[in-house]
Amino acid sequence: MISKTYPHHMLKEIFEEPEALKRTIDLERDRIRRIASEVNSGDYEVIYITGSGTSYHAGLASQYALSNLTGLMTTTLPASEFNRWVPPQILRKTLLMAISQSGESVDVIRAVEAASQRGIPLLAVTNTSESTLAKKADYRIIPRSGRELAIPATKTYVTQLLSIFMFSVDLASEKRGNGGFSEAEEGLCRAPRIVEETLRSLRSQAREAAEAFKDKRAVFILGSGPNYATALEGALKLKETCMVFAEGFATREFLHGPMRLADERTLMVLMASADEVRDAVRLGNSLRGFGASVIYISEESRGASLLLENSDWTFLVSSGLQQIFSPILYVLPLQLLAYYMSIARGLNPDKPEKLTKVVR
Repeated sequence: MISKTYPHHMLKEIFEEPEALKRTIDLERDRIRRIASEVNSGDYEVIYITGSGTSYHAGLASQYALSNLTGLMTTTLPASEFNRWVPPQILRKTLLMAISQSGESVDVIRAVEAASQRGIPLLAVTNTSESTLAKKADYRIIPRSGRELAIPATKTYVTQLLSIFMFSVDLASEKRGNGGFSEAEEGLCRAPRIVEETLRSLRSQAREAAEAFKDKRAVFILGSGPNYATALEGALKLKETCMVFAEGFATREFLHGPMRLADERTLMVLMASADEVRDAVRLGNSLRGFGASVIYISEESRGASLLLENSDWTFLVSSGLQQIFSPILYVLPLQLLAYYMSIARGLNPDKPEKLTKVVR
């Protein structure tokens, strides 16, 4: 036991996220602005993003931000598939963003080598400044998560997201040559406080929900837009820590076949931004009609009361971030739920069997 407040590294690291985010803003802001300026000068037309596991999910959320803010063609590929999917001859000026907590993942390094053979420069996003990935990079962003001892990635994920969101805002500002992104930048600077408020408000709820749903056979997490990536990441956390069958889906894709699996043994987690609440409630009611339990994740808004009235459980994250950056917040209740469900099932969330921190 680490302490009475934080019995495991995973929980301690989740609650270190606000400070890690603040540190990332303070120490990386100038570097990210400089890199954004240099990348803009490079006149890139295409950005490939790659990573594995949690870093791949960070890349997927980043693709949503980069493509929407900058207008650049952006594609995310799993690192292990990069060499197979990227054509051998690159006809447009292309940049690779490779994301890795350790900077030593063998699949990410192989993807970087494949990109190098195609003449593609590298922007590395890694928490480890002296890693192999960092040394190979033309540009380096170093999220300041600090050391992470639990195998499931938590604070490294949110600092990766924040770093790339900051880069996306700065690159968009450089490309458009105006100050129209100051509101987005100010919003990201509020992220540490908003994350702290959300974690503090949800801790006891997550513990109670985990106890209530610990015996569910399967968990399906649904999200749309940038939170499709959050659905994938939340499912991965549950698999890693709880040994439960968990899958993430784009919300309406669940209707195209997988909904056949919803029954009384199933827990459904539906993420809904303020403009998606009514659609989410309609879907949730259908799923409850099949016997499934339903948890909603949304933000504090006028529609929140509708969720509270029509669910088995509702987690409300603090408002204050633009929707494009909401994966930083929506992942928090999923991290807490995974931790407490692992404890409720008698498992050690810090050291899941069969897994290692770095896949070599």
